[in-house]
Amino acid sequence: MTDPARPAGPAPLDPPARPDDDRGCLRIVLALPFTVLSVIAAYFCRSAMTIRPSGSWDDDAYRGTVLSCVVTLAAAGSAVALWLLPSVRRVMGWAWIAPVTVLGVAAAVRWGISG
Repeated sequence: MTDPARPAGPAPLDPPARPDDDRGCLRIVLALPFTVLSVIAAYFCRSAMTIRPSGSWDDDAYRGTVLSCVVTLAAAGSAVALWLLPSVRRVMGWAWIAPVTVLGVAAAVRWGISG
C-alpha cells in the first residue's frame, strides 16, 4: 500500500535553492577587497606608529605620520562604507570589519596626539 501523505513518484534529493541565496559566492568575492583594505590599513598604521621625529624641527617626519594616518583612515573608511551596504552586511560578519576599524581608531588617536 502507498502512504496517502506521500506523493507518488521519486522523492526529491535536494530542496530547490533559493534564487537570492548567494552568500557563498558573495563572501568569496568580497573577501578580496576587505583583505586588501585591511592590509593597506595595517601597513600604514604600522608606519604611523613607528615614525619618530628627531626633534621639533623634523617636519618631514610629522608629514609622514599625518600621511600614514590619512591613508589608514581612508582604507578603514572605505572598508566600513563597503560593509554598511545591506547586501554586504548580510554575508560579511563583524569579524571582517573589526580589525580594520581598530586600525582606523588607532590611526586617528595617533594623528590626534602627534600634534
